[in-house]
Amino acid sequence: MIKKGFSAIVDKNTEILILGSLPGDVSLRKHQYYGHPGNDFWRLLGSAIGENLQDMDYSSRLETLKHHRIGLWDVFNVGNREGSEDSKIKDEEVNRFFILTEISPKLRLVCFNSKKSGNYEPILRKMGYETRILPSSSGANRRFLENRELEWKAAFKN
Repeated sequence: MIKKGFSAIVDKNTEILILGSLPGDVSLRKHQYYGHPGNDFWRLLGSAIGENLQDMDYSSRLETLKHHRIGLWDVFNVGNREGSEDSKIKDEEVNRFFILTEISPKLRLVCFNSKKSGNYEPILRKMGYETRILPSSSGANRRFLENRELEWKAAFKN
């Protein structure tokens, strides 16, 4: 099944960008980044930046990220995938990252939320950005919870 990602949530003040792979089915239905309640993204990021993102509504989450100069996007614009697992993404079309230099001139750090998205880290590094591949926020990775939280916190320390 062909799935299309969301537009980038960035602006001229964005300094940090978090790139996932492609929204899962629940996120697509809700029209929200990390919309599946079983995904730990909002808890992990909230802990890293000292905000209770998990208990906010989606609009407030995005406003809080904007306040912290954090943007969201995905590596893929479009992909063919049954279900929501990254390992099942095929025939993917990579987003046009070159637009970041124009729309987010202050961008300095790009974090990748998973191994799949992290495969594209060299592209952003070659563009001159500092990069970091984070452990996936997927609920399937909870067995590594302590390490995940430490790595996410370390990525967002200034």
